[in-house]
Amino acid sequence: MPSGLDFFSGAICKTSPFYDERPADAIISLLVIHNMSLPPGQFGGPDIAALFTGTLDANKHPFFQQIAHLRVSAHCVIYRDGTVEQFVPFTQRAWHAGISSFQGRQRCNDFSIGIEMEGTDDMPFTDAQYQALATVSHEILSHFPLITIGRIVGHSDIAPGRKTDPGPFFDWPRYRQQLFPLLWEHRENRV
Repeated sequence: MPSGLDFFSGAICKTSPFYDERPADAIISLLVIHNMSLPPGQFGGPDIAALFTGTLDANKHPFFQQIAHLRVSAHCVIYRDGTVEQFVPFTQRAWHAGISSFQGRQRCNDFSIGIEMEGTDDMPFTDAQYQALATVSHEILSHFPLITIGRIVGHSDIAPGRKTDPGPFFDWPRYRQQLFPLLWEHRENRV
């Protein structure tokens, strides 16, 4: 049974039915950043939460007819205003990565935490999202020490050719710069 943090302290918690136990030998060692919006390109509605909780109305939008049957989840979603919703405990396996591989290891869901940023590949994320992501990441890194800066990746890194998120507008240098002081503090506290 994996040990560590179950819930981000600042999250609004909603339960997804789309998760399960990690394999007994799984050690959480990867953080995967995604993006999504529902309907595509629209922000602020309840539809991401509806998808992750299995309550998406297929008749609400034509695109939803293609996805309402999916059984998917992420551990957290960070909305445009910085609000964090959590759907799956970090110690459990969310169904976010799909067919994926990191450094030759398949099935990234087994050993990763997935965070969705409300957004698209073709527009910048908000200041509030970067701040929330840094805060969530700090809490995750404090409890799962095998997740290092080199083990924080985009969905596109673990599913190249199949996925493009978080996309070219995700500011990796900004995110890493926000994380660096937190990582240094964490390292100093462990010495």
